[in-house]
Amino acid sequence: MVKSRKEFPAEGDLVIATVTKIANHGAYVTLDEYEGKEGLVHISEVSQSWVRNIRNFLKEGQKVVAKVLRTDIRKGFIDLSLRRVTEHQKKEKVQEWKRAQKAENLLELAAKKLGKALDEAYEKVGWPLEDKYGEIYAGLEKASEKGEQILLEAGISEEWSKVVAELAKAYVEIPKVRIKGVLELTCWRRNGVEAIKKALIAAEETVKDGDACVEIYTVGAPRYRVEVIAKDYKQAENIMREAVNMALTIIKEEGGSGTFIREK
Repeated sequence: MVKSRKEFPAEGDLVIATVTKIANHGAYVTLDEYEGKEGLVHISEVSQSWVRNIRNFLKEGQKVVAKVLRTDIRKGFIDLSLRRVTEHQKKEKVQEWKRAQKAENLLELAAKKLGKALDEAYEKVGWPLEDKYGEIYAGLEKASEKGEQILLEAGISEEWSKVVAELAKAYVEIPKVRIKGVLELTCWRRNGVEAIKKALIAAEETVKDGDACVEIYTVGAPRYRVEVIAKDYKQAENIMREAVNMALTIIKEEGGSGTFIREK
């Protein structure tokens, strides 16, 4: 079970839940991130379409992504909705859940190596990483990439930092994405070839983050394929835009012209 830092979810939060009982009026669930907490998805909150038989939509043991409508802290009960969760939100929450599970598995390994409890691993490592990086697994990715110093900077003790850094390097893979497009550059001036070369070199050198790179190679003059490798699509798109703009600006300054077509 992945731990949550909060005792109860807040209104509007997305949660992972497991269906435990189905009744005519709705489905009862347990909240996987909140130990001992239960909730109800009323039949009116199961689907956008009319629900004649709730069992056509849900079954016991099924995991769902639900949105919190109301929380009764005194009774320890939560009202939930499935129909108010978009497909995009569902995918994001499931991905977040999977990353949290990976983080917990690594924290558990670290705790066993040190003869400690999992709860202590969360207190000494997990929550400090969440505070600094917004997510435990994001901090573990940093540790995998840059080592023990990342953990020390988050306020984690040397005892824990050493073990967690070793485990992160062994088990945490840094995701990479690749995007590409075709840049077409022409310059009919006497120094046209040098102008194009200058533009391409400048485009490759726009990357200032060691986690990413720009690769440019000839498709067949005057067409050049530009590939960006980065940690995620947002970073990759930003780098691609900067690199292409740099190339187009320089070729224009040199009296040439250029176009760019993004490839899927």
